[in-house]
Amino acid sequence: MATEFDASDFVDSDFQAAQKTARAVPSLAGPTLPSGRPPTREELDSRVGETQLKLVELKRAQEELERARAALEEARRRQIEFQNGRNEIVQNLTRGVGLLVEAEFAARRDAEQMAKTLSGLQDALTKVEAIHDESWTKENYNIELTRALTTIENARLEWNSARLKWPSLSNPSAKSTDAAAPGVSGPATIRDLDFLELCKMGLALTWPLAVIALLTAGVLLALVLRR
Repeated sequence: MATEFDASDFVDSDFQAAQKTARAVPSLAGPTLPSGRPPTREELDSRVGETQLKLVELKRAQEELERARAALEEARRRQIEFQNGRNEIVQNLTRGVGLLVEAEFAARRDAEQMAKTLSGLQDALTKVEAIHDESWTKENYNIELTRALTTIENARLEWNSARLKWPSLSNPSAKSTDAAAPGVSGPATIRDLDFLELCKMGLALTWPLAVIALLTAGVLLALVLRR
């Protein structure tokens, strides 16, 4: 019994796939015109010129992109520098303002205390200077003396309190006073010594060596004489 004819049995699927691939990939034999004929020399020269122009345009576009990238990188660097600089200076200024505010407050407080201390010292000085013992009489001598001693004691308390608050009011130490006292010269240098004093100094420094040398020579001489 004869089978029915099927056209798909005579179709080579691999051959059709190869034809589709050949049509999709450009020919490697060389450029061709839409008409299928090979290009002439003038057409090839024209295409070379067009390709060269496209390459120049691409190169110019690349250079423009490079410049744009460099400008963007410079802008980013400056932006980072601006942000870092602003953060740094804000921190420094904030810290500086805080420290100066605290220092100003302390200075004002010290100034107020100094003004009070100064007023107290001036008042005590005025009261002490107001004591005129030459005007005392026998009748009021004891009373005026007691009053004067009280005034001096109060002035002393005021002075001691001021010295505790302000160390600059204290007297310098005796050591620094003696060191700064005029007429006291320091030790003389070698340049200030004369020849005799230099000889004495040299003898004082070298006499132990001389003694050792003499003793060594005596021992050697004794050994030689024994032989």
